[in-house]
Amino acid sequence: MSEQKTNELVRKIFEAYLENKNLRKTPERFAILEEIYSRNDHFDVETLYIHMKNQKYRVSRATVYNTLELLVSCDLVTKHQFGKNMAQFEKSYGYRQHDHVICIECGKVVEFCDPRIHQIQTMVGDLLKFDVKHHSLNLYGFCSDCSMANKVNQHAATAAKIEAN
Repeated sequence: MSEQKTNELVRKIFEAYLENKNLRKTPERFAILEEIYSRNDHFDVETLYIHMKNQKYRVSRATVYNTLELLVSCDLVTKHQFGKNMAQFEKSYGYRQHDHVICIECGKVVEFCDPRIHQIQTMVGDLLKFDVKHHSLNLYGFCSDCSMANKVNQHAATAAKIEAN
């Protein structure tokens, strides 16, 4: 599906959601939705807010927070908690199921998709008689950049100890 068609569809879904909840359909809410669906990354509220301010949108932090919560409620955005105190978000409509690898040093998030995980989900659902609708798998470790930096730091520390003796 083209990006334009996706944007039109998510706008209609959001409009219907707002109408159903008797909430106002403000230009700011739709600008936030549009901005999110133009992205291809994970983001936090502050990053989105600053980006929108830099793009000359007139939105408040509160509007960004509140709109994100509405978008999560109507399944157009997914909220993640990747171990730190700050929530991260990503668009979810028309987005394939995927899992994440998160660097515990720099916070880098990498998406991956492995069909074996879906097979395990199906098998466990059948075995335990669950109708599994979705899952979340997050793997934590060090990205290659941080892993390399840690090795360099360890070598430097070892060298410093040897020189000190």
